[in-house]
Amino acid sequence: MADRGMTKRYGVKFVRQHQARRAVVPVEKDETPKPPGRVPRITKLMALAIRFEHLLETGAVTGQSDLAELGHVSRPRVTQIMNLLHLAPDIQEAILNLPRVTQGKDPVAERHVRRVAAETSWRRQRVLWRKIWPLRCA
Repeated sequence: MADRGMTKRYGVKFVRQHQARRAVVPVEKDETPKPPGRVPRITKLMALAIRFEHLLETGAVTGQSDLAELGHVSRPRVTQIMNLLHLAPDIQEAILNLPRVTQGKDPVAERHVRRVAAETSWRRQRVLWRKIWPLRCA
């Protein structure tokens, strides 16, 4: 007697093996619980800047114009993102560790962080950062 009312679902991914041949590969479902809320945008951009720097250092891309082309953004936008690397290391760490946003707007706006990154002195950057994010300052 067959089991009735039971359904089993599988995730699959289609991959191209050779020129015209395709294969079906089972996909393992990620069962890890995700914390509530979302990652702040500035945190994502900081991580992206670090990734861009790695791609440039390893030679995976030859310049910021390659990054812009790959990311489908303008070269000035890549520069804005890369300028986050000018922040003091403790500020970068604070940005990467910002709490998840559960409701409303992000606690730190990118336009405010751009002003901090434009400052050449890390000491003055820290003063400006405390005005933006007074919690858990270095």
